[in-house]
Amino acid sequence: GFFLDPGILYPVLAGYPQDSEDREYVLVNNKCQCVTVTSKFVPSKENPGEEILERNIRIIVPLKARENISDPTSPLRTTFVYRMTELCKKCDPVEIELGGEIYQAQQSTSCNEPETCYTYNRDKCYTTTFPFIYHGETKNVQAVLTPASCYAD
Repeated sequence: GFFLDPGILYPVLAGYPQDSEDREYVLVNNKCQCVTVTSKFVPSKENPGEEILERNIRIIVPLKARENISDPTSPLRTTFVYRMTELCKKCDPVEIELGGEIYQAQQSTSCNEPETCYTYNRDKCYTTTFPFIYHGETKNVQAVLTPASCYAD
């Protein structure tokens, strides 16, 4: 099963689109865990003159995901955990100026922990090692699992 952590405040992004006729805005697109979070303004049921921000979370659960994605022999994953704070964290460094000096800052505190991937992320490269017998000698050879994400076009 999978669950959304109830103890987490879901951030509401402020900002109102100029042309709000069914425009969906992508807030999170996490290729690692197959989650897309979108928002759009929809007419309020209580007050049709008002629009309210509706948020949609789309999760694709990969059926044949392994516990260790790079190990085809590892058991199939049965638990999928989705935490909005992790999905929404911003780990790309931002440059900020403090007293005339430029510093690189990260907007989230938990960026050093490796992200659990439930499927192959096209932006990352995955390799695995397998035993290869050559002239009676066994060597461990590295093989690329997702060639498209390993080589630049």
